[in-house]
Amino acid sequence: MSEPLRQLLRGTLHILILRTLAGGPLHGYAIAGRIAERTEGELEIEDGALYQALHRMEERGWLDSEWGHAENGKRARFYRLTKEGRERLKVETASWVRYASAVSKVLHPAGAV
Repeated sequence: MSEPLRQLLRGTLHILILRTLAGGPLHGYAIAGRIAERTEGELEIEDGALYQALHRMEERGWLDSEWGHAENGKRARFYRLTKEGRERLKVETASWVRYASAVSKVLHPAGAV
Protein backbone atom coordinates (compact mmCIF):
# COMPACT_ATOMS: atom_id res chain seq x y z
CA MET A 1 0.00 0.00 0.00
CA SER A 2 1.27 3.46 -0.84
CA GLU A 3 2.08 6.11 1.72
CA PRO A 4 -1.00 8.26 2.49
CA LEU A 5 -1.35 11.36 0.36
CA ARG A 6 -0.47 14.18 2.72
CA GLN A 7 -0.67 17.18 0.43
CA LEU A 8 -4.13 18.19 -0.71
CA LEU A 9 -4.71 20.46 -3.65
CA ARG A 10 -5.90 23.89 -2.61
CA GLY A 11 -9.63 23.80 -1.94
CA THR A 12 -9.82 20.03 -1.67
CA LEU A 13 -10.25 19.99 2.08
CA HIS A 14 -13.34 22.21 1.92
CA ILE A 15 -15.19 19.91 -0.47
CA LEU A 16 -14.18 16.83 1.51
CA ILE A 17 -15.56 18.37 4.69
CA LEU A 18 -18.74 19.61 3.00
CA ARG A 19 -19.41 16.19 1.48
CA THR A 20 -18.69 14.41 4.74
CA LEU A 21 -21.08 16.67 6.65
CA ALA A 22 -23.82 16.17 4.05
CA GLY A 23 -24.61 12.97 5.95
CA GLY A 24 -25.24 14.83 9.20
CA PRO A 25 -23.46 16.67 12.03
CA LEU A 26 -20.06 15.40 13.19
CA HIS A 27 -17.25 16.58 15.44
CA GLY A 28 -13.78 17.25 14.02
CA TYR A 29 -12.21 13.93 14.96
CA ALA A 30 -15.12 12.07 13.36
CA ILE A 31 -14.85 14.18 10.18
CA ALA A 32 -11.17 13.29 9.82
CA GLY A 33 -11.89 9.64 10.57
CA ARG A 34 -14.70 9.45 8.02
CA ILE A 35 -12.49 10.98 5.31
CA ALA A 36 -9.68 8.53 6.10
CA GLU A 37 -12.16 5.63 6.08
CA ARG A 38 -13.78 6.62 2.77
CA THR A 39 -10.39 7.03 1.10
CA GLU A 40 -9.14 3.72 2.53
CA GLY A 41 -6.45 5.58 4.45
CA GLU A 42 -5.07 7.45 1.44
CA LEU A 43 -6.05 10.84 2.86
CA GLU A 44 -5.21 11.68 6.45
CA ILE A 45 -6.20 15.17 7.53
CA GLU A 46 -3.92 16.87 10.03
CA ASP A 47 -5.71 18.38 13.03
CA GLY A 48 -4.37 21.89 12.45
CA ALA A 49 -5.48 21.97 8.82
CA LEU A 50 -8.88 20.49 9.67
CA TYR A 51 -9.74 22.94 12.43
CA GLN A 52 -8.48 25.94 10.44
CA ALA A 53 -10.71 24.85 7.55
CA LEU A 54 -13.71 24.30 9.86
CA HIS A 55 -13.33 27.77 11.37
CA ARG A 56 -12.91 29.36 7.91
CA MET A 57 -16.01 27.57 6.64
CA GLU A 58 -18.01 28.61 9.69
CA GLU A 59 -16.95 32.26 9.17
CA ARG A 60 -18.11 32.01 5.54
CA GLY A 61 -21.50 30.77 6.67
CA TRP A 62 -21.14 27.26 5.20
CA LEU A 63 -21.24 25.55 8.62
CA ASP A 64 -22.88 26.01 11.99
CA SER A 65 -21.59 24.40 15.15
CA GLU A 66 -22.70 23.61 18.66
CA TRP A 67 -21.25 21.85 21.65
CA GLY A 68 -22.26 18.29 22.41
CA HIS A 69 -20.75 15.02 23.61
CA ALA A 70 -18.73 12.63 21.45
CA GLU A 71 -19.13 8.86 21.58
CA ASN A 72 -16.49 8.69 24.32
CA GLY A 73 -18.46 11.15 26.47
CA LYS A 74 -16.02 14.04 26.00
CA ARG A 75 -17.33 17.46 25.11
CA ALA A 76 -16.87 18.24 21.41
CA ARG A 77 -17.96 20.85 18.89
CA PHE A 78 -20.28 19.35 16.28
CA TYR A 79 -20.42 20.91 12.81
CA ARG A 80 -23.32 20.81 10.36
CA LEU A 81 -23.99 22.23 6.92
CA THR A 82 -26.02 25.39 6.52
CA LYS A 83 -28.17 26.16 3.50
CA GLU A 84 -25.20 28.11 2.11
CA GLY A 85 -22.97 25.11 2.77
CA ARG A 86 -25.27 22.80 0.81
CA GLU A 87 -25.24 25.24 -2.11
CA ARG A 88 -21.46 25.51 -1.90
CA LEU A 89 -21.19 21.70 -1.98
CA LYS A 90 -23.14 21.65 -5.27
CA VAL A 91 -20.90 24.32 -6.81
CA GLU A 92 -17.67 22.69 -5.58
CA THR A 93 -18.76 19.22 -6.71
CA ALA A 94 -19.52 20.44 -10.23
CA SER A 95 -16.17 22.22 -10.34
CA TRP A 96 -14.25 19.13 -9.16
CA VAL A 97 -16.02 16.88 -11.68
CA ARG A 98 -14.94 19.25 -14.49
CA TYR A 99 -11.41 19.42 -13.07
CA ALA A 100 -11.08 15.63 -12.75
CA SER A 101 -12.38 15.17 -16.28
CA ALA A 102 -9.83 17.65 -17.65
CA VAL A 103 -6.93 16.00 -15.78
CA SER A 104 -8.08 12.58 -16.97
CA LYS A 105 -7.97 13.77 -20.58
CA VAL A 106 -4.29 14.69 -20.12
CA LEU A 107 -3.38 11.52 -18.27
CA HIS A 108 -5.31 9.24 -20.63
CA PRO A 109 -5.52 10.93 -24.02
CA ALA A 110 -7.84 9.42 -26.61
CA GLY A 111 -5.97 7.10 -28.94
CA ALA A 112 -2.97 6.77 -26.62
CA VAL A 113 -1.52 3.34 -26.06
